[in-house]
Amino acid sequence: MIYLSFDIEEFDMPKEYGYEIDFERQITISQEGLTKILALLEKYNVKATFFSTVIFAQNSNKLITQLLEQGHELASHTYYHSAFENQDLLSSKKTLEELFGVQIQGLRMPRMAEISSEEVKKAGYLYNSSVNPTFLPGRYNKLHISKRFYKENGLWQIPTAVSCFRIPLFWLSFHNFPLWIYHFLLSKAVHSIGYATLYFHPWEFTDLHQKEFNFPSYVMRNSGEQMCDRFEKLLQFIQKKDWKTGIYKNLIAEQRKLGNS
Repeated sequence: MIYLSFDIEEFDMPKEYGYEIDFERQITISQEGLTKILALLEKYNVKATFFSTVIFAQNSNKLITQLLEQGHELASHTYYHSAFENQDLLSSKKTLEELFGVQIQGLRMPRMAEISSEEVKKAGYLYNSSVNPTFLPGRYNKLHISKRFYKENGLWQIPTAVSCFRIPLFWLSFHNFPLWIYHFLLSKAVHSIGYATLYFHPWEFTDLHQKEFNFPSYVMRNSGEQMCDRFEKLLQFIQKKDWKTGIYKNLIAEQRKLGNS
């Protein structure tokens, strides 16, 4: 089973590298990438979970409506991508529900930031997917965390996929590993725990080679049309392996059916 997800947000990453990017351009770049993603998912009849900031959703009403009409799940990526307060947990959930008339069950923090399970549960979420159970210098040190979903203080935690030796299968791995190695590691991960949770961003599907962004090569590699091609090959690989795909809230629903609520 493969659970695909996308963090849809203001494209503010250039700020991490010293470049001030205009807000309209942040939104436009993410919208461009999301349009490509939705077309590819529709082509292969694959459903996914989209974690959206309120700011992006407010500026992308038609695209959010489109992804919901195509059967995808909408979840919260909090209110803003570059600022956070605990009150944003509840306010982002309520605002997305009011805007699009759907129940928001899941959360992913921007940049996989740590968040109290008690606070997430109190805000009314059923699950949190903000844990990368690997070691990445300066970002994560989560080698002690389970690779499989688990409950913490009544909240379901859904870590992102790692393979043998805790090799992460997140977006940077997808850009930088040869595709056959990524497919091999993904197969190992699925064999190990029965499923894999993968995440990407819309801006990866756009050209990141603009000099002013000042991105390192490992961020820009295989972006834009190359990313579209690689992602389509990933979807083809999933179909070839006869793996089913699903959305995060259904993973939780299945556990509740089994009496694991």
